[in-house]
Amino acid sequence: MKLFRKIRKKLLDSGKIKSYLIYAFGEIFFIVVGVLIAWKINNLNELRKNRIVELKIYQSLNEELNSNLDLLDFAIASYTKNSKIVESTIQLIMEDELAELSDTEKTELINVDYKATQLHNGAMNSVNTTNKFEFIESVLLKDLIAAYPNELDNFENQESKIENIIVNKLQPAIEKHISLIDILSEREFANNDFKSFSMASNYRELIESREYQNSLVDRLLQTEIQLSNAKSLRDKTQMIAFRLTKELEN
Repeated sequence: MKLFRKIRKKLLDSGKIKSYLIYAFGEIFFIVVGVLIAWKINNLNELRKNRIVELKIYQSLNEELNSNLDLLDFAIASYTKNSKIVESTIQLIMEDELAELSDTEKTELINVDYKATQLHNGAMNSVNTTNKFEFIESVLLKDLIAAYPNELDNFENQESKIENIIVNKLQPAIEKHISLIDILSEREFANNDFKSFSMASNYRELIESREYQNSLVDRLLQTEIQLSNAKSLRDKTQMIAFRLTKELEN
């Protein structure tokens, strides 16, 4: 800087105004260029740091979504199986002349097998509720990620509907007519006299029960809705996971 001041002073003292102005503009030009270069370097460093954060976010989301894909595959298989079982049960009770029930048919009538699908949402919620969302450059990914929590909520709400039907409608209807001890295996007891202490089960009354019939139909309808939800959610999950994989490969 001292050198620049000496040059400017020498030009002024010599009276060469034109040379002084040319020099002054040149000095300003080099200063501006230096500032722009420094700004560009700093900007590139920020972009590099942001890209590192962005890739970490993508990696975390990708792992979570791929885990959800496995869970949804299992859920789709489970909903399909449960729908067929309930359909078969409804067909059984619709028969005009129902013969003596086999042990398999009795088991089918009182089947309440159900396990809720617990999808992962920690990484997704973290992105949507913090400043991590700002690091995502892809507009398409932003839209997909922003909409995904609502899809999870819809799925979870439908799960709750099915669980409510089974716990608060179907099970009470079954327990009203069937002794729960009938469900247990005799080998679980020290002797074979346990049935003498329980009330006899009445499968005919169970089959003719309106509460039981309505609960079965309701469960079938809600399970079919959830099966459709699971397939749709799987497609959307796969789409986001595919886009994330592409970003990670770039």
